[in-house]
Amino acid sequence: MGLAINKTSLLTSLKEYLLMTVGMTLYSFGWICCILPANAAGGGATGLSLLIYHAIGGAVSIGTLVLIVNAILLIIGGFIVGWRFGIKTIYCIFVMSVAMHFLQIWFTTPDGWVAQMVVQMQDITLPDGSLVDPFALNNQLLSVILGGICLGIGIAMCFQQGGSTGGSDIVAMIVNKFYTISYGKFIRYTDSFIILAAIFLPGVGIDGVIYGFVMTTVFSYTVDMILSGNKQSQQIFIICKDYKAMAEAICQEMHRGVTLVDSMGWYSKESSKMVMCVCRKRDLTMMLKTIRTVDPDAFITIGSVMGVYGKGFDALSKV
Repeated sequence: MGLAINKTSLLTSLKEYLLMTVGMTLYSFGWICCILPANAAGGGATGLSLLIYHAIGGAVSIGTLVLIVNAILLIIGGFIVGWRFGIKTIYCIFVMSVAMHFLQIWFTTPDGWVAQMVVQMQDITLPDGSLVDPFALNNQLLSVILGGICLGIGIAMCFQQGGSTGGSDIVAMIVNKFYTISYGKFIRYTDSFIILAAIFLPGVGIDGVIYGFVMTTVFSYTVDMILSGNKQSQQIFIICKDYKAMAEAICQEMHRGVTLVDSMGWYSKESSKMVMCVCRKRDLTMMLKTIRTVDPDAFITIGSVMGVYGKGFDALSKV
């Protein structure tokens, strides 16, 4: 029994670290192959590393700078708030740094094997030291949008396995030790400051700042869609004349459970039952049609819920 449990735990851990590796590689791909060639700015520790990269003229690879910045933040955070970052955070930072380092060599330098392959395929000549966009995304806007999507998918895969990229998370922990500020507000402030600071750098300018905000918006939306979009459901409250018929119709036709809640209309002073049910977003239209069939005059309120766990929805044991 113990051996079986250990084997299951090992397989689960291997799966988590594999998915975090894929996620961080995709995250690195978005930065190196989409955002960097577009000369766009970005937020967080990676955006700060990109800022430093442009400031020093590319003397050090972005992957190395990401590792240095995060290592400094980890050390400072460790002394101030304690060493509670977890092995997964350290692993994600390491994988991200290594992936960025090699992707930059392979994709964005004339000597890189991917860049050389693209040159041969397109039969073009590159000036020494210029960046190569291996996918020929000459449109900067398309490039930063693709980069934001890659970043969002990668970071969401990391979060789902309990990992973190450190960076702004560590700074937020340090600040919250002395001041009370919401995490989301702090991240918005720091990201905006880093992106705006890029306006003074050669090769970035106002265009890069605008593209940076576009990328951040796409990135945030992608993360939200992956982490919560597939779990969003609709919670419906129904006040009708015949609550029994309504509950029966929902159970029989929609195959959804129903809960009756004691209620009283203050105008009529009559006690009744309010019908409450939860359904997937994709089933909402059919649910409303069923409700209308039973009682066209029913009073309905609909609210979005971020996660529903239990029979017919997501299993709590898999969270």
